[in-house]
Amino acid sequence: MSRLRAFCGGLFVFAGAMHFVRPKMYEAIVPPYLPAHRELVLASGAAEIVGGIGVLVPGLQKPARWGLLALLAGVLPANVHMALNQDDIKGLPPVPRWLLWARLPFQAAFAALVIKATEPR
Repeated sequence: MSRLRAFCGGLFVFAGAMHFVRPKMYEAIVPPYLPAHRELVLASGAAEIVGGIGVLVPGLQKPARWGLLALLAGVLPANVHMALNQDDIKGLPPVPRWLLWARLPFQAAFAALVIKATEPR
């Protein structure tokens, strides 16, 4: 297994597990127009874990790629909401506003990582 594949898979498994360890933090950034914040946080965490495992398991890289890319697109509104409404989000640790905006392009970097890590050998 390549180091890139191991890094990518491990990153998503870890990120997904954090949704279960610190769900309140993630619930706080779900946009208010979406229902069932806790359920969305747990579902997205589970999807990250499953996608991360898929990156690591031979033969599952292609479905993991598409699942993780869909997930990254699906959570982008929460990241934009956090950048736009930092002062309204209770439970968000103090973070410089510029850092929340700088974080948004990382969604594209994570997508590129997923694509590269799941390329056929």
